[in-house]
Amino acid sequence: MMISLSRHIALSASSSAHGRRFSPLPITRNAAQKNGINLSKFQPLSPQKPVCISAAVGTLGASEPRKTLIETRAYEASDRPLDISVDLPGEQAAQKIKIGIYFATWWALNVVFNIYNKKVLNAFPYPWLTSTLSLAAGSLMMLVSWATRVAETPKVDLEFWKMLLPVAVAHTIGHVAATVSMSKVAVSFTHIIKSGEPAFSVLVARLLLGQTFPLPVYLSLLPIIGGCALSAVTELDFNIIGFMGAMISNLAFVFRNIFSKKGMNGKSVSGMNYYACLSMLSLLILTPFAMAMEGPQVWAAGWQQAVSQIGPNFVWWVVAQSVFYHLYNQVSYMSLDQISPLTFSIGNTMKRISVIVSSIIIFHTPVQPVNALGAAIAILGTFLYSQAKQ
Repeated sequence: MMISLSRHIALSASSSAHGRRFSPLPITRNAAQKNGINLSKFQPLSPQKPVCISAAVGTLGASEPRKTLIETRAYEASDRPLDISVDLPGEQAAQKIKIGIYFATWWALNVVFNIYNKKVLNAFPYPWLTSTLSLAAGSLMMLVSWATRVAETPKVDLEFWKMLLPVAVAHTIGHVAATVSMSKVAVSFTHIIKSGEPAFSVLVARLLLGQTFPLPVYLSLLPIIGGCALSAVTELDFNIIGFMGAMISNLAFVFRNIFSKKGMNGKSVSGMNYYACLSMLSLLILTPFAMAMEGPQVWAAGWQQAVSQIGPNFVWWVVAQSVFYHLYNQVSYMSLDQISPLTFSIGNTMKRISVIVSSIIIFHTPVQPVNALGAAIAILGTFLYSQAKQ
């Protein structure tokens, strides 16, 4: 019950050595005049609302130790009920199961995407078109979902798209840069370097936004930077383009997160629809650049060569990597609606571990012990960062 403060009434009473006499309630006009109280300045309390009365007793002065002041305050209950939500044990268990399903689905879809994406890039080394197809597939899937009412159509306006534009630019750059990286180096190496994203986040927030962090946050960056550097130095198939692509992707996704927090403040769009709108706007941004960087003629020649070498399975690989890219990102944004940023960052760290391990197993990537140690140190630093950030 919410209690609002109304006007208070001060009552005086005299005390003797044998006891105290208090003015009764309600106060009569004669009693008010006798005690020097002006009732005209007080508003009557509503008889339809419950009243709480509290009293404080204090001595008037040292010269009159037997006289005390009784201060009585009356409070009317507010008409507005207090909004209290209580999670029952059964609901808490159901929520944990729901989050667990989100995480398992997110990790599984991400692993599948990375596998098929690498297969496509090995046979068809055109990351700009591959990135475009990923966004196009997701956009088409969501348009069909809205048209068939499988998903609720978001209510957005022009202001929403203006706020989303810088997010989409950063998302496009990060997506293409990561794809370029995976076209040049092993999937495991790309994700090891991408585990250094927290270092970029702190750097950008400190230099550009003027934010300061506790000492444990800065200390957690040491294993991240050291682990990534150790893995890069000991990488057998090191490629400067692949390394820089992963680094640019880290920086772009940091800006995407910053713009997303600013632009989406107060917007009531679900995680699924938010990412759908982001994909569509990114597709519009990326398409002309992809055509300029590679072009339809290069795509046609590369496509024919890939189909002749792989066969019809290549088409399935392209469809799979495009669809699973959208699905894993969509589930990750849906997870953000259900969990805290700390839980999400921990889940993202565990996702990278699953991707690194699975890609090494499936593609038989040679890994030196020192290289594996660097990866473990970097991932551990990422986990420590997520803990220290709180």
